[in-house]
Amino acid sequence: MDNVWKDIARKIHKLHQQKEILPLHEPSFIGNEKAYVMDCIEAGWVSSVGKYVDRFEEKLAEYTGVERAIAVMNGTAALHVALKLVGVKPADEVLVPSLTFVATANAVTYCGAEPHFVDVSRETLGMDPYKLDAHLQEISFMKGQNCVNKVTGNIIRAVVPMHTFGHSVDMDPLIDVCSRYNITVVEDAAESLGSFYKGKHTGNFGKVAALSFNGNKIITTGGGGAILTNDYDLADYAKHITTTAKLPHAWDYVHDDIGYNYRMPNINAALGCAQLEQIDEYLHQKRILTKKYEQIFREYPGIKLFKENNDSHSNYWLQAILLDQERYDFSKVLKELHEEKIMARPIWKPLHLLQPFADCQKSDLSITIQLQKEIINLPSSPYLGGDNSGQA
Repeated sequence: MDNVWKDIARKIHKLHQQKEILPLHEPSFIGNEKAYVMDCIEAGWVSSVGKYVDRFEEKLAEYTGVERAIAVMNGTAALHVALKLVGVKPADEVLVPSLTFVATANAVTYCGAEPHFVDVSRETLGMDPYKLDAHLQEISFMKGQNCVNKVTGNIIRAVVPMHTFGHSVDMDPLIDVCSRYNITVVEDAAESLGSFYKGKHTGNFGKVAALSFNGNKIITTGGGGAILTNDYDLADYAKHITTTAKLPHAWDYVHDDIGYNYRMPNINAALGCAQLEQIDEYLHQKRILTKKYEQIFREYPGIKLFKENNDSHSNYWLQAILLDQERYDFSKVLKELHEEKIMARPIWKPLHLLQPFADCQKSDLSITIQLQKEIINLPSSPYLGGDNSGQA
């Protein structure tokens, strides 16, 4: 096995011979980033108002096809506000995948609600609508317009499908299930800017959606996120409460709601505007990288590169391989890759196994448990697919 992974490591390093260490995902600054940020500094508008915030929101809405985008300080803040916008209240339950980054569940708890963990599909790595349907048939009943958990008596208010590594959840059957149970869909699109489901950009399928622009995402604002919605009233309310719910006035401080200091600073939005101008190039490089990884792994039995399915056009944010557990020792593979300066990582620990969420409601999570033992993410920086990279 050692020779196999040394050989694989050599081929991965050949993708970019100028890098001794290959991190999981680095940002790329190839456009107007410096010019726009310097413009902010020279104008003095670096805080939470300014022309770049407005421009970033407009361009983001245009790119994703939604009516409105509201820029905020990070993806977790975006998801927190998104859940509040759809009426998630204390003691409610929110259906989330156990196989996701912890922010998905943390945002639920910020609302005083409880995560209710459900399983994912091997075909998409995202929430499985058919297992969700079976689970709801077993554990819930309708009381008026509300879906109620038979065990806890709590209302199941919302569902948060997360588009894992940029691969879209199978949204049509999920929306059908949620419609029958009157459960509101809030998309966690943190990883899926530039991803499409049946020709429509992710973030257009729920009542509201959340994006992330962390330093390791498809585009970055340093730290940042956005709320997407096609509902103008929700958008206006989101913009209001993310700016401390302050009523417009030349000098007086009147706040008419519980607000949050969540707005994205202008200097971060300036970075985002420049990054968004380059997104097509980043996505092009990602797809080239997918082909290069596919070429590397096709000759090694027991290693499968995860690919988009027929209904999805993925941004391939993070490349993922699935290991045959009978052929390869998962922990040893990670250790050997790191020894070869390839900063691979396992998928997240399933959230139901973390101490803060140990007592939360959950469905059968057998696929989640299996995938945790199989998935490894590989270096996925855009430059690895670029013209300056070597051939494997």
